[in-house]
Amino acid sequence: MKLIESETYKNLATAFAGECQARVRYEFMEYGARNLGYKQLAELIDKVVYNEFNHARMFYTKLQTASEKPIENIDICAGYPFKQKWDLEQNLKIAVEDEKEEIKIYSEFAVVAEKEGFKDIANLFKMVAQVENCHAMRFEELYKQLSKNTIYKKSKAVKWKCADCGYESAQKEAWEQCPLCLAKKGSVMLILEEE
Repeated sequence: MKLIESETYKNLATAFAGECQARVRYEFMEYGARNLGYKQLAELIDKVVYNEFNHARMFYTKLQTASEKPIENIDICAGYPFKQKWDLEQNLKIAVEDEKEEIKIYSEFAVVAEKEGFKDIANLFKMVAQVENCHAMRFEELYKQLSKNTIYKKSKAVKWKCADCGYESAQKEAWEQCPLCLAKKGSVMLILEEE
């Protein structure tokens, strides 16, 4: 079976569009975090943004192998979420749901690709699903800490580090302003899992 005549071809196009949209939704979330002064939280989100860009790039590259001629258009019909608002905490919660939905979809796409004989594409969908699971866990931890107000407070002393100047200090709560460079709290590197 030729890729251009397969269901996998349409699934690649759907995945490409989904990753492009996820990237932009997360850029909105990153923008919101920066505007609220959460510089390091925004940096963590930005890493996911770059991952989503690369997922889109990989799906697009696979699509380009389907035809020697330029692909004029691929008609796809798929639902894409528009749930996010300008609320960082809620957007983190929604991002967890969205990532879990992507895991489900990519797992289904992998089964189809496998059945159609596209093992390399099936593996691509499986590996991207694994990364989306890591994203879901990251967003879930950030949501949990932000909603419980523990993003800069821990139950025991931990080592906080200023991402701007490298100053470190062990205490239960991060400083409001770095004692060395005077950067605001949002520059303190985040600790994702409380030990």
